[in-house]
Amino acid sequence: MTLELIETITVIAIGFALGGILKGATGVGAPIIAVPLLAIYFDVRFAIVIFSIPNILPNIWQAWAYRKTLLPLRFVVPFTLAGMVGAACGTWVLANAPTDLLPLGVAGAVLLYIGFRLLRPHWVLPYPKAVKLAPPVGFIAGMLQTASGLSAPASVTFLSAMKLDRAAFIPTVSAFFIGLGVVQIPMLIGYGFLTPERALLSAAALIPLTAAMPLGARLVRHLPKEVFDRVILGLLAILAIKLLVTAF
Repeated sequence: MTLELIETITVIAIGFALGGILKGATGVGAPIIAVPLLAIYFDVRFAIVIFSIPNILPNIWQAWAYRKTLLPLRFVVPFTLAGMVGAACGTWVLANAPTDLLPLGVAGAVLLYIGFRLLRPHWVLPYPKAVKLAPPVGFIAGMLQTASGLSAPASVTFLSAMKLDRAAFIPTVSAFFIGLGVVQIPMLIGYGFLTPERALLSAAALIPLTAAMPLGARLVRHLPKEVFDRVILGLLAILAIKLLVTAF
């Protein structure tokens, strides 16, 4: 094993362990930490490719486990189908956009997420309006996910604003990410980004991700939620600034 490969595996493990802590604490959000961190050390395309498999497999299990509390299909189907169209467009952008612009996209998505969390923490979206907004938001979220690795500014913010309970939130967001993965993974293979070696690294990244999730669940029980949120937002701000500095 070469020193370069050891360094690559170490950085991936750290990024996904941090993402696992966040997912264990909040139920979502692993890419928010892992993708910017990997993008700093490698590049945006590599980060998105490595997250492609961990982003779909846990969601298949969660969608099945919580299938009885999934939101009505009149919401889930348009939201997911629009996300799949957005995912195809986003993957095309990832493959064709200038490399130096991609970090700006990731940094912009992170800063957008931070800004919305700080400015509109108590925003509430009534369900009837959410049904109407599901297709455009789904499209934007799908495109953000596959072009920048982060759909949270659209997907998580949108579903959180609906004030869903955990039992409804988990299968709904999981079904959405499964739909994105169904489109994204074949396209990444077609573009030559998801090679057998990277697929192995991506699958192996599930180990630190799942291993760290119980730590996140434990931390959130002992830290006030507001403190935990501020720590995460502070870390995200540092990562976004680093990405901007790297891009320029």
